[in-house]
Amino acid sequence: MSTSHGRTRSGGDSDLAGRGPMLLAMVLAVLGYQINATMLSPALPDVIERLGTTTAAAGLSQTLFFLMAAIGQVTLARLSDQRGRKPMMLVCAVVLIVGNVLCVLAPNIEVFIAGRILQGVSAAMFTLAFLTLNQTLSPAGFGKAAGVVTAVNGGLAGVDAIAGGQIADTIGFRGIFVCSTLIAVAGLLGVRRYVPDVPPTTTDTRFDSRGIAALALGLTGILVGLAQGAAWGWTSPLTLGFLLGGLAALVFFVLSQKTAANPVIDLDVLASRRAWPLLITTICTLGGAFGAIAMTIPLFSQDARVGLGLSAVAAAVLFLTPIQLIGVVSAPLTGRLGPRLGWRTVVVAGAVSNLVIFVFATVFLHNEWILVASLAALGFTYGGFMLTGLNGLAVTTAPKDKPGSLSGLNGACFGIGASLGIALASAMITGGSDAGGVTEAGYQHAMYAALALLAVGVVTAFLIQRPDPAQEAADGDSEQGRPLVLTHH
Repeated sequence: MSTSHGRTRSGGDSDLAGRGPMLLAMVLAVLGYQINATMLSPALPDVIERLGTTTAAAGLSQTLFFLMAAIGQVTLARLSDQRGRKPMMLVCAVVLIVGNVLCVLAPNIEVFIAGRILQGVSAAMFTLAFLTLNQTLSPAGFGKAAGVVTAVNGGLAGVDAIAGGQIADTIGFRGIFVCSTLIAVAGLLGVRRYVPDVPPTTTDTRFDSRGIAALALGLTGILVGLAQGAAWGWTSPLTLGFLLGGLAALVFFVLSQKTAANPVIDLDVLASRRAWPLLITTICTLGGAFGAIAMTIPLFSQDARVGLGLSAVAAAVLFLTPIQLIGVVSAPLTGRLGPRLGWRTVVVAGAVSNLVIFVFATVFLHNEWILVASLAALGFTYGGFMLTGLNGLAVTTAPKDKPGSLSGLNGACFGIGASLGIALASAMITGGSDAGGVTEAGYQHAMYAALALLAVGVVTAFLIQRPDPAQEAADGDSEQGRPLVLTHH
């Protein structure tokens, strides 16, 4: 018997009523993953010291973490179309817990990197949460709930960044992963009990394992080559092997998608102006903003030689906490505005604002208080407008017969952008080092690379196709009217 599900209208002002436990379970599930990024940023110098490793190796661990986030997003999102959202969310939670345990017990950088890879895969929890919310709530309810979940994308209102710095200054980075494990276990239990079983959206159970393997190899080759190029030498056989091998794998991946029975990426969707400009905007936004926030600024602010010479706690309080704390407020607000103003409008406004703010941050990098104010402003433009807007636009404009396609791709681009940003920042910082350590030029070049990516993101944001007016009108009616409830036949 085939199962179809449509949407019917029912009365009421908001279909979020009674959904508190479900939303809380999703928040805990995504937070378990997210604090591995936000809490660890101020602890990177501690990781380097305790594991006896280098800036390049620590940067590689971050690059692979976000790279696996990309691969996990696109893979598990498509699998959830076939197997259901909730089973894949439970898989994500278990993989995250295993990765955390490896990082807690890691005796060296190699085991640490293995744990980070597993943690990265669990990033798919974000996309799975958005897809579930979109299938169970009205456009208005989805906007509000998406804003709440997106607020977690910057961490726990800045508390986690301060806690990460405090843990790094006292017991060391391993304590961060103990905290993540406790939250991940709570999220696992909450998802199992409170998240509804949303039926699969397709009966096609074929899976393009060849395409996934080629995509993984291609992205890994290019991003590892970029991250390690400065350390290995840009013309060394190892660097060229990774870069050229990765490029060849990506070419094979694109060609394989044309003949695959159930491709990972729908090339027709990808070729549309509702898709490729959005995806490039996501990559460039994350590459520019997150690369600086998670790598360049934490290292610069704690560098006693050419930076600001702050402690891990002070760096977290000044440069990480404001953007996260403001993001917690601005992301839900953006979620309410998105259906009314249009998600594309939100994305364009955020992209332009981010670029302007980063110009100030780059020019006044050594002015502590201007840098603090600039990063705090990113709480609105990056933590609110861009992160919520990009997710909302991807979910609401996806093909109705393949709802996981565009959101899965966009989720993957979050990981690709973050890993690209970390790789470029790491390469610029490493390349700008001398016998005494990182130079001022190294940090400046990393900020210039971030600016270049954000500028490209502004251009592609304007290229995103405007939504169909009829669809916008329908969403507006749903916003003003009654929630949508799933029915099954």
